[in-house]
Amino acid sequence: MTERPPVPPFDAVSAAAKARLAEDAWNTREPERVAGAYTVDSRWRNRDEFFSGREAIVAFLQRKWARELEYRLMKEVWAFCEHRIAVRFAYEWHDASGAWFRSYGNENWEFSPAGLMQRREASINDRAIAEGDRLLRWDGTRRPDDYASLSDLGL
Repeated sequence: MTERPPVPPFDAVSAAAKARLAEDAWNTREPERVAGAYTVDSRWRNRDEFFSGREAIVAFLQRKWARELEYRLMKEVWAFCEHRIAVRFAYEWHDASGAWFRSYGNENWEFSPAGLMQRREASINDRAIAEGDRLLRWDGTRRPDDYASLSDLGL
C-alpha cells in the first residue's frame, strides 16, 4: 500500500497539514487525483449518498464538478485524535444558470496506518448567495497561504 504522509497518529500540525493537502487536491477538481488519497475500498457518506471504492469516488466527483462550477473550497480542522480528523468546511460554486451557492459542512475522516482515508462521512448544507457576497475568491486552484481562514471570514 502506498503511504500518503502525514500518517497517523496525528497531532495538531500533521492534522492541519492533512486537511490542507485535502483542500488543495479538491480545489484542482481532478477526480482521479482526489481519489488517489483514499483506500481502494474507502467508504463514503456524502449528503444522502453512500458508496465505496475509488471508482465510485471518481464517478461521484465527476458528477459533482459537472454541476458545481468554479468550485472554491476551504477546510479547517475541528478536532483530531490518533487516526481520525474532523474538519469543517465551506465552498462556493455556481450552477449552469449562473446562480451562486455557498455550501457548509462537516466531515469526519478515518485513516489507514498508511495515511489513506478509509472512511469519509460528510454532512453538507447549501445556501443561495449573490455573486457579490462570495468570500472565496482567489486565482488558480490553490488558496494562497496568507488568505483569511474560515474563522477569520466569519464562516
